[in-house]
Amino acid sequence: MDVSSAALAALSGLGFGLSLIVAIGAQNAFVLRQGVQGQHIFAVVTVCALSDVVLIAAGVGGFGVVVQSVPAVLTVVRYAGAAFLLGYAVLAARRAFASSALTAGPAGTTVALGATVATCLALTWLNPHVYLDTVVLLGSFANTYASPDRWFLGAGAMLGSIVWFTALGYGARLLGPLFARPIAWRVLDSAIAVVMTLLALGLLLAGFSS
Repeated sequence: MDVSSAALAALSGLGFGLSLIVAIGAQNAFVLRQGVQGQHIFAVVTVCALSDVVLIAAGVGGFGVVVQSVPAVLTVVRYAGAAFLLGYAVLAARRAFASSALTAGPAGTTVALGATVATCLALTWLNPHVYLDTVVLLGSFANTYASPDRWFLGAGAMLGSIVWFTALGYGARLLGPLFARPIAWRVLDSAIAVVMTLLALGLLLAGFSS
């Protein structure tokens, strides 16, 4: 095994993986909010990171070819994901404009662990962009490398996801003083509602144009 080749592949995977996940999206917005609240951070970060690890492994293993050959799979996920994102957008908007937004910080109501994990799983696995990024795009990129280098590339991308979600989830706590003010929660939830709505509309429009 060529160590330098493996290291370059891993670095390429790290950079490519980060370029795909470091963006404003449904999953990142949820992790950010949980991190600011200080609620179930470890569980949320673990679910997101492990989901990415599984999806990246599937992409590197060639599952992306299967997904591309059966477009109906992504179609089902697209509409299910759009419906869920719209529902979550409504909930975020209600938090932003209702009195409950005033107690949405760490001292507010704590959502049960099971409900938090279920929401996190839905935001991850009902999002077609997750499959396109990790399974199709990253998988296609990885398969331009010969084995075993493509698995080192995949490992680099997995590391990128783990580092990103850990930094986002636990780093959000630094914003605690800012979110001691109710207006900050209103702004955050309003932004989340807008992001979720735009993502849902994007999925629906992509479905109509395909």
